[in-house]
Amino acid sequence: MPKRIFLLFLILSIVTNQSYSGSISIYWGQNVKEGTLADTCTTGKFDYVIIAFLCVFGNNKTPALDLDDHCDPSTNGCVGLADDIRSCQSKKVKVLLSIGGGDGSYYLTSSDDAKKVADYLWNNYLGGKSDSRPFGDAVLDGIDFDIEGGSPQHYDELARRLKNYSSAKKVYLTAAPQCLFPDAYMNQALLTGIFDYIWMQFYNNYCEYEGNASQVKATWGRWTNNVTATKFLLGLLASPEAARSGFIPKDVLILQVLPLIKKTP
Repeated sequence: MPKRIFLLFLILSIVTNQSYSGSISIYWGQNVKEGTLADTCTTGKFDYVIIAFLCVFGNNKTPALDLDDHCDPSTNGCVGLADDIRSCQSKKVKVLLSIGGGDGSYYLTSSDDAKKVADYLWNNYLGGKSDSRPFGDAVLDGIDFDIEGGSPQHYDELARRLKNYSSAKKVYLTAAPQCLFPDAYMNQALLTGIFDYIWMQFYNNYCEYEGNASQVKATWGRWTNNVTATKFLLGLLASPEAARSGFIPKDVLILQVLPLIKKTP
């Protein structure tokens, strides 16, 4: 996923019982011009806001959070986001942390490494305890997997470990694979069937919209027919400037892409 851009994951979600409903998710944290986290939720447009990214983790590295110029976690400068997170949640917006990204330094070396990363995420961002929580006492709703490099190994174990923490409060697991199926880095994890939402990235890929919506429909079908999730969402760009290719104009999305997606069995 490109860095320092305003990304929008938009618009149609398909529930596993084949009913359809609109949901909108947005990635926040890589463009200071996008406004505050609280302002993003106050718009009333979004069901999920994904804070991006925890871009360094695994392989005994000290985990590192990068939120562009919003705040500096190395000086406890992101603790103030706790109020914003709670404000979002009070509006019934789920707030998650995305791990990975296109410019990160991360991979899991073993089952034990996956366990350590899961425990770190639980204690520092979810319902656990730590003296070094970057967002203070705010408790996020879950973890988003945006794995775009490194090794594909052990992310299934990371996901299962996080899911096992759901006994007291549900830990939502989401993923943003490339639209090409199967995904090169997350296929093993996604086939566990324990992810709640999957938003495939339909840009910067051969499976993106290139003037013919049937290609998007075919790719969408491969995902929904082979992977189990509560909801699937189209991962689209908010603007043409957000990535090299794949932007779908609003009229094309509404008149061509969504009608075909809705017909997918």
